[in-house]
Amino acid sequence: MRAGLLAAFPLLAVLALAWPRGAAAQEERSGPRLSALAFGDAYGVISSHRPELEGDNGFWFRRLYLTLDHAVDDRLSGRLRLEAASPGDFTSNDRLEPFVKDAWIQWRYAGRHLLQLGLIRTPTWELAEETWGERPLEKAPMDLQRMGSSRDTGIAFKGKLGAGARLAYHVMLGNGSGVGSETNEGKKVMGSLSFRPLPRVVLEVYADHENRPGRTDRTTLHLFGAYARERWRMGAQVARQERETPGGGEESLDLASIYSIWTVTEKVLVIARADRLFDPNPEGATIPYLPLDPTARATLLMAGLDLRVHPNMSLLPNVEAVLYDASGPGPGPDDDLMVRGTFFFRF
Repeated sequence: MRAGLLAAFPLLAVLALAWPRGAAAQEERSGPRLSALAFGDAYGVISSHRPELEGDNGFWFRRLYLTLDHAVDDRLSGRLRLEAASPGDFTSNDRLEPFVKDAWIQWRYAGRHLLQLGLIRTPTWELAEETWGERPLEKAPMDLQRMGSSRDTGIAFKGKLGAGARLAYHVMLGNGSGVGSETNEGKKVMGSLSFRPLPRVVLEVYADHENRPGRTDRTTLHLFGAYARERWRMGAQVARQERETPGGGEESLDLASIYSIWTVTEKVLVIARADRLFDPNPEGATIPYLPLDPTARATLLMAGLDLRVHPNMSLLPNVEAVLYDASGPGPGPDDDLMVRGTFFFRF
């Protein structure tokens, strides 16, 4: 299985050249397009709530993408994407092994509306991540805290409404299994509605419910807003996830986030962000590349530069700090501090 996925990397290039297309499509489209993207870090752990990690340093790829996009015509298109990444747990030395990240077809109908089918991007933090725009530096807040999945297998409808297309919707019915296969009869319903009252302002409300037979159901709600000017942009988000507990009760995970990005010059951006966890994250210890203490509330602070040394390459020196609240009468966990030299390139 894994060997087959490794063989699929060069196979994508062959498919890109061999994919048939009609004469009309050839006139309007350049044909299948193969692209690649990668980002990662040279990192050093200055301090950590896990004493054994202090002083650790190294180099890792956090994402590698190989993507084949094809547009049959203006209405029908598709994507196949493979992803590989380092484990990010500070202990494993596994090889970079690819898996299928995207596998979908998309049909455009009635002008501004899309039907998507397959392993597709969810609406959970799609807008927040696109507006943040600095994914190589860090994930969007809900993604980082494992409050959902960026991909799922299912069917989705999305589009724009009204004069000026200021209202947009994105609804999806999925398995709730992320990039994995379906294992039960449970499903996940997701939906977002965004509005642009002004050209520089976007507001979004999102909700989902995941039925998880044999596990605990989850319901998520978030509000997001962003404002952009020519040389400065900012965004803010609040989110809550209600989780059923095995004993029949409920627990919640609340977070808030704010970021600001200044374009100093065309090639230099200054980035600052703060995330606040109002509840301990029970899954915090499993967060790749930045494990959190699962017993304490925390504030994540990050700052960095985006040095765009080439249109297709950036260097991002940055620092991330996690400040923990006291979880009882005694002192809280030791704070986390990590310095990183992040890189990003695509072709």
